[in-house]
Amino acid sequence: MERRMFIKKAAATAVGTMVFPTIVPSTVFGKNAPSNKINIGQIGFGRIARDHDMAETIKFDQAQFIAVCDVDKKRLLDGKKYIDDYYSKKTGNSKYSNAKMYDDYKEMLLNKDIDAVIISTPDHWHSEPAARAALAKKDIYLQKPTSLTVAEGRFLSDLVRKQGVILQVGTQQRSSPQFRIAAELVRNGRIGKLHTVKIGLPGDPSGPEVVEMPVPKNLNYDMWLGSTPEVYYTEIRVHPQDNYGRPGWLRCEQFGSGMITGWGQHHFDSAAWGMNTEYTGPVSVEAVAQFPKSGLWDVHGDFMVKAEYENGITMYTSGGYPNGIRYEGTDGWIFVSRGNYVASSSDPVAQANSAKALDASDPKILTSEIKENEIHLYKSDNQHGNWLDCIKSRKEPISPVEIGHRACTICLISHIAMKLPGKLEWDPKTEKFKNNEVANSMLSRSQRFPYGTNYIKV
Repeated sequence: MERRMFIKKAAATAVGTMVFPTIVPSTVFGKNAPSNKINIGQIGFGRIARDHDMAETIKFDQAQFIAVCDVDKKRLLDGKKYIDDYYSKKTGNSKYSNAKMYDDYKEMLLNKDIDAVIISTPDHWHSEPAARAALAKKDIYLQKPTSLTVAEGRFLSDLVRKQGVILQVGTQQRSSPQFRIAAELVRNGRIGKLHTVKIGLPGDPSGPEVVEMPVPKNLNYDMWLGSTPEVYYTEIRVHPQDNYGRPGWLRCEQFGSGMITGWGQHHFDSAAWGMNTEYTGPVSVEAVAQFPKSGLWDVHGDFMVKAEYENGITMYTSGGYPNGIRYEGTDGWIFVSRGNYVASSSDPVAQANSAKALDASDPKILTSEIKENEIHLYKSDNQHGNWLDCIKSRKEPISPVEIGHRACTICLISHIAMKLPGKLEWDPKTEKFKNNEVANSMLSRSQRFPYGTNYIKV
């Protein structure tokens, strides 16, 4: 019945009706919060924080934002105003909230009143604050990609599990019902034996030539660069100073890998759910890609990646496919996408290009009932709500750190394959390439002291 109702509504709502979980208080929580709310510190107040992470979390009564951190003082003040204004309007009390401001997240982590943090920073600033938060015993919501390198991701995953904190990766497609439904149908053999997966993922355009600009007085540019090399400031390399539009760093390899990590972790994570490969990876990867020959933006453009798995599945990823995931089996196919859902107003793919949330070679596949004795996957109706729920229960969230690391690893080794000719043989157990030491040298990056996970003492 659930699937029949979903299919009828998918075209109009794409992600179905959102039902927010009720969080039951737990005796293991509350030592620092007399109100029994989860006190949250927000690290990074940019586009994703405003439009997605904070917006999706603050509406839960169990959550209480009490602090914000940013290296840009303009955004820091905006973040405080966002929090204080929200609670003033909600409670009718202008003095209800007085969010604390930090320009260094490490100082925020010393605040014992904070139970958890949300990390909505640029990609090169994901693993380090997450690792330090884990050491401070703070629970974590971490935007994807999980890490800038495979080595960094492995360090983070091991540390988080050792510390016993809850880390939810921001791969929110897992909390959109169509992705779970598609994965369950595939895992339960509704399209026969799965042999091929095709993922549609766009590249990025080339960018302009830019000149050096004075660093704004409100921006700690050295800290913003973090572990990456020192390069001159120009606004388009960082983020807009007068709005919260899509930032230019997303298209600079110094800070990430482009769309292969930007949206790739979402789709690789969802695909692994249906492929039953969440805790492993491919055994080989090969790719071709176009890269800009000039201009500031230097991430990949058009590309094709082929990854082969030990279980016989071959996965292709390219901008030539419709945005989404197509599972192909011996008895049919299933296609799943976000539909009309967007995380922010500046998402790079037009909604019309991926408007159909769920489709199949035979409509009957989609209404097939999953029996009680068949595989039922983890169900969540809201990624941020599931995180809050798991903070209270101490149960594993729907997108735990190891699964996030594995999905991010596929992104990163695909990016390495774009740079090197031929097929790269990958060992998902050792997380090393078997046949290419140049590729192995690209599994980590040098880190600019004092920033980076290399300088964290465990």
